Amino acid sequence: MQPKLSNRSLLIVAIVSCLLYTVFLFYFIPKDPAQSNSALFIENTDILPIQEHPDYGLPVILKIPSIDVDSTVEQVGLTSDGAMDVPKTRDNVAWFSLGSRPGEVGSAVMAGHYGIKDGKGSVFDNLHKLNKGDKLYIEDEKGIITTFVVRESRRFDSQADATKVFGSNDGESHLNLVTCEGIWDEASGGYTQRLVVFTDKK
Repeated sequence: MQPKLSNRSLLIVAIVSCLLYTVFLFYFIPKDPAQSNSALFIENTDILPIQEHPDYGLPVILKIPSIDVDSTVEQVGLTSDGAMDVPKTRDNVAWFSLGSRPGEVGSAVMAGHYGIKDGKGSVFDNLHKLNKGDKLYIEDEKGIITTFVVRESRRFDSQADATKVFGSNDGESHLNLVTCEGIWDEASGGYTQRLVVFTDKK
């Protein structure tokens, strides 16, 4: 005849089981690729422009017809580790509010997620399909629409200094779009590369 466990023993077993399960979930279940950090690291914040915005309102909508993007724009700054923050949802894009506004002289930057969750993709899943000459449109809070044209795409290592993405000195207006790319890395919980699409104001 097997000995019976007391109620106290059963309670202790249940608590220990819950703790072990929580540890398993935290360390061993793969993180959601759709929520991975698509940010870029900025080692030199001195390149960011002085904030003067007489002509352009805050960006509110990004449209890229060639890849079916019609997205709400969030405002983000820097994370505690010096990277551009990312949008809260997979459907939105994030504008780096410490930099230029789209349409102003300088390089405005927007980031979006990449990856699939619950069978649904993210806003920049098809960013790699943009070609030179493709157009995108930013609508600001004043209802003004500014057109940009794709110039080129580049890939960066996920830990690389991408300061050049956030600044320019050519006296022109640019909008640079950022997302993840490459191979999913379980150790870091993110993709190995960042895709940046560089565009110029038309």
